[in-house]
Amino acid sequence: MRTPDKAALGVALQPELRPEQEAGGGAGHRAGQRSGALRGLGAQRRTGRYVGLRSRGLACAVSLVALATGLLAGAAQGVAYAADVAPSVYAPISPQRMSDAMKVLGSDAFEGRAPGSAGEARTVAWLIAQYKQIGLEPGGENGGWTQRVPLQHTRVGKATRLQVAYATDTLPLEQVKDVYFTTARGADHLEIQNAPLVFVGYGVHAPERGWDDFKGVDLKGKIAVFLINDPDFDAKPGEPVAGKFGGRAMTYYGRWTYKYEEATRRGAIGALIVHDTPGAAYGWSTVIAPGGEAFDFEQSGQNQSLLMQGWISTPAATQVFAKAGLDLPALRVQARQASFQPVTLPHAAFSLAVPVEVTHLESQNVLGKLTGSKRPDETVMFGAHWDAFGMSKDAQGHEVIRHGAIDDGSGVAGVLEIARAFKAGPKPERTVMFASWTAEERGLLGSGWYAAHPLAPLEKTAANFTMDVLQMAGPSRTAYMVGAGQDTVQDDVVAAAERQGRVMLPEAMSERGAFYRADHLPFARAGVPVVALMDMAGYPDLLKGGVPAGRKWLQDYMVCYHQACDAWSLDWDVRGAAEDVALLYNVGRTLAFSQAWPQWKPGSEFAAVRAQSAAVRGGH
Repeated sequence: MRTPDKAALGVALQPELRPEQEAGGGAGHRAGQRSGALRGLGAQRRTGRYVGLRSRGLACAVSLVALATGLLAGAAQGVAYAADVAPSVYAPISPQRMSDAMKVLGSDAFEGRAPGSAGEARTVAWLIAQYKQIGLEPGGENGGWTQRVPLQHTRVGKATRLQVAYATDTLPLEQVKDVYFTTARGADHLEIQNAPLVFVGYGVHAPERGWDDFKGVDLKGKIAVFLINDPDFDAKPGEPVAGKFGGRAMTYYGRWTYKYEEATRRGAIGALIVHDTPGAAYGWSTVIAPGGEAFDFEQSGQNQSLLMQGWISTPAATQVFAKAGLDLPALRVQARQASFQPVTLPHAAFSLAVPVEVTHLESQNVLGKLTGSKRPDETVMFGAHWDAFGMSKDAQGHEVIRHGAIDDGSGVAGVLEIARAFKAGPKPERTVMFASWTAEERGLLGSGWYAAHPLAPLEKTAANFTMDVLQMAGPSRTAYMVGAGQDTVQDDVVAAAERQGRVMLPEAMSERGAFYRADHLPFARAGVPVVALMDMAGYPDLLKGGVPAGRKWLQDYMVCYHQACDAWSLDWDVRGAAEDVALLYNVGRTLAFSQAWPQWKPGSEFAAVRAQSAAVRGGH
């Protein structure tokens, strides 16, 4: 799952969950415990959002032939499980094969699987070998197994000028302390001279909700200043905006990515988002953690990102506004009104000059498929991201590998198991695509590139199923639906969980916007109904130890999140992950043998996009 937001999600899970999420008893409660509220999850109307480094020479000496069979030394060693859940619950998914795959992907030989690295080459070769061994057909470009994803990496240096000038005064700003900015442009120098600053409130244009913060304001050549989250995030009871965007649960309009996109669409040269921890769901330390670097697609011509994009701290923003004679706290309140008008900061001009280091690299999505026997132009897709964070220095200056065994080796292992299950059965009537995406951790770039350059028509893609971080603590009475209530295929997953004897719960902290932070999002934005399975979305109610044991597993995992210790362990109980993978397989299999078209729920921000292509699906 994408950084920095996922780290914040884990922090958010530290408080106590809601009472219904703490429910659970002994193993005997697994099949019988159902509350009306939980059963009604799928039917809700969508109203908003519901280690030390091994010698590199030794590591690289590992045979890729051995890796291609999924067997590093000891990988086939079996794990003895207690007989507390029938294997039929997760059949035909094999926990052992999933464990073997994660051991390979999380091994030192793969060097943390960073895009553009030697670790990528090994990862892609291993994935292709697995796809071939399973018996898939190539699903990539030009009859091959891969899709080229051209990437650009930038890192800003030390600014020689960073300030806001007023009629009679100049306010110097400091990168990291006051603001944090990056650029995705390919130039080796970034310069902005005396650009006007325009406060656009929450910067939301949502005609389906009767909301427009821009009111036709001209942003060309200017810096747009935004508030984070949705207009109703801080609304008090009784305010007209309360609940208009789902209350505390975030919509896509609340995401920082949406703010940047809207600024780009309207011709701004830069965007600054006023940071506050509740609205962003993470602190300032998370904002500045990337150290000035950014990844994006290679850019040219009209398809250019903002010249400058970033955040400004609340104290710095308050001072910037005050020196222009404006009261930021009062403007925050005004921004919660539909009548809000953008405000140009009087006599304020933003300037920036900074060197930029630019590098270009090419990465690969890996794609296999089974062509449909009756409707090959219709697709059901399963996906996970193969990339992790590669190699880096720890606090003591030692080189370490951030293995990414669970994030997202677990999701890739799930995709491979689902592919095996499909191949072992009758040929699906619809085409089934199996995707391993690159550069998720750099901003959903691999899946985003595919959504912009699809190899199967998205208007005839029935659903996308994404797996990102599956739990390794054993069978659970519960699973969590990220973005509950968005579409009807989620309802199918709720029903399938009940058939497993499990309860599907909404994510624990919907205001964190986890639905907008993984590889299903580019497909949702293109109108494809989606299901995202992320076991970081709440504490699992484990058969062994209940919610307390689930809390301990997740909190322990968060210590290792994006760190070297996200590594394979013989102590894992992969059956819980296998249950979740089987859940998506069963729903996806039904779709692959049907003529049904899942639908977005009324009120979803993605419904209108899908509706535009309804004619090609016979009006669905």
